[in-house]
Amino acid sequence: MPFIEHVSDLERLAQERIVPALRDYGFCYLDDFLGEPAGGAVLERVEEMHRSGMLQDGRLATSVPGVHRRTIRGDKIAWVSGGERGCEAISFLLNLIDKLVSVCARRLGTHSIRERSKAMVACYPGNGAGYVKHVDNPSNDGRCITCIYYLNKNWNAEEHGGVLRIFPEGKSYVANIKPLFDRLLFFWSDRRNPHEVQPSFAYQVITQYAITVWYFDSEERAEAKRRFRDLTASKAEQGSNSS
Repeated sequence: MPFIEHVSDLERLAQERIVPALRDYGFCYLDDFLGEPAGGAVLERVEEMHRSGMLQDGRLATSVPGVHRRTIRGDKIAWVSGGERGCEAISFLLNLIDKLVSVCARRLGTHSIRERSKAMVACYPGNGAGYVKHVDNPSNDGRCITCIYYLNKNWNAEEHGGVLRIFPEGKSYVANIKPLFDRLLFFWSDRRNPHEVQPSFAYQVITQYAITVWYFDSEERAEAKRRFRDLTASKAEQGSNSS
């Protein structure tokens, strides 16, 4: 049975599961989030996107001399809003996560969350593809909560790999999150949660799929945009002075 059947389930999940886990551990995951019919519809759309060539190599924020991109991140991605033709199932998923995060934000009381990123649809196509240890928001860009929805049926982490490993700051343990079908993961996006995607070795048998969205703290996001505007204006002024 899916976790969300009534609006009241959002309050219950927030109060009993997600908010306490984020406060105590920095992450939380829910299994059977949508249930088979809805989750299966999301998977079908993502597989179609992959087959049609819509997923392209993920980019790095900065290049590292002498290091190939695929040794850092080997995923293929596409950004979607959910409003695109054929993305009705993805839109349903995003709307549900939006409502749940809104409830959690009110109960957490530490962030004002009013917007999020587009959804990043990603696949790790085997051959050892993964993503090295990193922090989603190391520079105060506004991202405060990362949500990942997994779409991998019959996934055997011991055989196929692809585990998301979180290294909670100041803790003596690591958290290994298997990318299982219909699992929704939440974790803090900042330096509290360095994490990595361990290599996937499913080859042509199974491809790992996931959808990720980032929710923004309004004040931090506004400040990040201001810094970007100031930096852009400064570079433009320097360019005009040197010409």
